[in-house]
Amino acid sequence: MAGVLVASVGEGWCFLLNAISYIAVIVGLLRMTLTPHIRIPLPGSALTGIVEGFRYVRCTGPVRAVLLLLGLVSLMGMPYAVLMPIFADQILHGGPRGLGLLMGAAGVGALIGALVLATRKGIRGLGQWIAFAAAGFGLSLILFALSHRFWLSMVLLVPAGFSMIIEMASSNTLIQSLIPDELRGRVMAVYSMMFMGMAPFGSLLAGALAHRIGAPATVMLGGAVCIVGAAVFRWHLPAFRQEARQMIVALQVAGGEPPEEMSGQASVVAPQAS
Repeated sequence: MAGVLVASVGEGWCFLLNAISYIAVIVGLLRMTLTPHIRIPLPGSALTGIVEGFRYVRCTGPVRAVLLLLGLVSLMGMPYAVLMPIFADQILHGGPRGLGLLMGAAGVGALIGALVLATRKGIRGLGQWIAFAAAGFGLSLILFALSHRFWLSMVLLVPAGFSMIIEMASSNTLIQSLIPDELRGRVMAVYSMMFMGMAPFGSLLAGALAHRIGAPATVMLGGAVCIVGAAVFRWHLPAFRQEARQMIVALQVAGGEPPEEMSGQASVVAPQAS
């Protein structure tokens, strides 16, 4: 929507509409009625808790692998957006209107990906989705970098946006399905660090590389790295099944499920987590 609006009314109105949209979020938060929650203080200092969260991620294979791939995609793939003005102006000769349409095409793909994920009712196969989405994102970036036709480039950004949202949202869902409640906040903080925290460093790296080798080569390099990362993740995916099974069984025990139900569900859910 922002891409279309930039092309039609300019950037200023987009910033204004974005600010107004936060009113709905604030109203929604104020209308929430939360059930009473007993807060259990953690032993040790806040720093000890942070270290424990990082230690959990480092020692838990499935969570560590998902976060590493997410960080790699954020570092090497996501910065294509900061180079989009170069493509729109110097390569595709679309100007500001072309930039809005290109970003809008990526947004359409992301919206489709979000709707597809919304139809899922479980975590079956999410590991496969993450691997294929990361590879699809990298391939879309490579093809986009090779294109010199505006409409073709616009079409190629649709699967790029689709793959990007599938990879990141699926990673979020899978991680939250595997981690215990007492570590959820700290592990999701690491997720946010890998998702949002790596992007500025990726933008800095992309700008430096584009200055030396050009924007198309930089985007192609980022896409190739995403594909390699996805291949490595997919190669190690079967090895995480047993560990994922144990994690899910532990969560079920903590939730008080009967052993007979737990054992039956674990055999089904563990392959889903892969």
